[in-house]
Amino acid sequence: MQQQRVIVVGGGVGGLAAAADLARHGADVTVCERAAEPGGKMRQLGVLGTGIDAGPTVFTMRWIFEQLFADAGDVLERRLELAPASVLARHAWRAGGRLDLHADIDRSAEAIAAFAGATEAEGYRAFCRRSADVYRTLEGSFIAAQRPSPLELVRRVGFGRLDAMWRTAPLQNLWGALGEHFRDPRLRQLFGRYATYCGSSPLTAPATLMLVAHVEQDGVWQVRGGMRAVALALAALAERQGARIRVSTHVARVLVEGGRAAGVELADGERLDADSVIFNGDVSALGTALLGDEVRRAAPAVAPPARSLSAVTWCMRSRPSGFDLEHHNVFFANDYPDEFRAIFERREITAAPTVYVCAQDRGALAAKTGGSPADGGERLLLLVNAPADGDRHHWSQAEIEAVESRSFRLLGDCGLTLERTPGDAVITTPTQFSELFPGSGGALYGRASAGAMSTFQRPGARSDVAGLYLAGGSVHPGPGVPMAAMSGRLAAAQWLEDVSRARRRAAN
Repeated sequence: MQQQRVIVVGGGVGGLAAAADLARHGADVTVCERAAEPGGKMRQLGVLGTGIDAGPTVFTMRWIFEQLFADAGDVLERRLELAPASVLARHAWRAGGRLDLHADIDRSAEAIAAFAGATEAEGYRAFCRRSADVYRTLEGSFIAAQRPSPLELVRRVGFGRLDAMWRTAPLQNLWGALGEHFRDPRLRQLFGRYATYCGSSPLTAPATLMLVAHVEQDGVWQVRGGMRAVALALAALAERQGARIRVSTHVARVLVEGGRAAGVELADGERLDADSVIFNGDVSALGTALLGDEVRRAAPAVAPPARSLSAVTWCMRSRPSGFDLEHHNVFFANDYPDEFRAIFERREITAAPTVYVCAQDRGALAAKTGGSPADGGERLLLLVNAPADGDRHHWSQAEIEAVESRSFRLLGDCGLTLERTPGDAVITTPTQFSELFPGSGGALYGRASAGAMSTFQRPGARSDVAGLYLAGGSVHPGPGVPMAAMSGRLAAAQWLEDVSRARRRAAN
């Protein structure tokens, strides 16, 4: 049978993982990436002559990438230099107090005991046991498998293990579950932040997201060269398998012939024919017909109220003082629930938003890739959560300055001062995120996880248009670098199953 031609639209982590697997199985694969280099959200921005990671900053679930490389006859460690983080994150509160969360549970428990008392430390240990149990239940049945229905998930876990399924607390929200383990509101804030890893509010996200605690305890890794190095390593892996990667290549339309995806048309009019297409972008771009009316039915668009978080970010060069930064740092205000009511109900950023700071010249791999405090300062990424309204609201300079003032004031209240100089930052707003990732409205994680059934509302690998498959953070199993990589592998596996079935039918 003739070699199958596959176009992958979008060179983010999901598309690159799919391309590597597809090419390894003999497909003729072309990846079309609109940006100047592959990576998708794993992008860098130049500030004062130095590249700063402007997207994901946390590398976890290493086993997904080890398996991807091993299946291709390669070794992850040959392609990336990784170092485990001993401190997962440093946390500070405007009302007072600092706390480091460690990779070692015992060290974290000791730190929590000193911070909030022995009872809270015991609550933390119980929380860790519970998060590990949730993770073990869902790893093979959900994370690494094609999207199930609720009944199918129960079947995969096992009808004889309904107690394990019930312990995932699908009907409980994360904020409520945390209240069973922590009385100190600061600890509830700290662990409630795990909901934001999938762009959601801890007030409405299912308690199953407590599994993030176990994921982090299993290992948070820092990467030499930053997360951009991960994207380049994945791209190189795909190319070694035979895939072609075309950058600065804007796909304007997915072509459909005879009810089946038949290739793509580029913005310059060029046509690329294919037997199948894998779309690695926000699925709302399909559902809102941004890639043509013929694929509108491929996957439903996410309604604006159901979108996940967006953000305002600052990629900065600065000289920090007054607070000893770790690689990952979180600065909290007092009223965490109001932050999320402001974003998801009032569609605004609260007066004192939580600020995440990634100090990219600190931590296990502290050697600088360029620059120093003497010639521009440290490389920092600052992030504040925001409503995903970038397609409906254009952020003015006055609004940006107001959010910046409130955010930097909170940092100051927590003890951190950042020296500012002209041209020291590149700012990205929900408006710009909406432009970077069409169809998203600026949402960085697809659909927000809100309620027990939200997980099952993400589409699976096979779309409703024959020959068109889906990958990326807006589809199953969810957002984040490892989950997106898994989505690409699941899309490739679904494609292989469908092609094999078609070949068997043809042979008969």
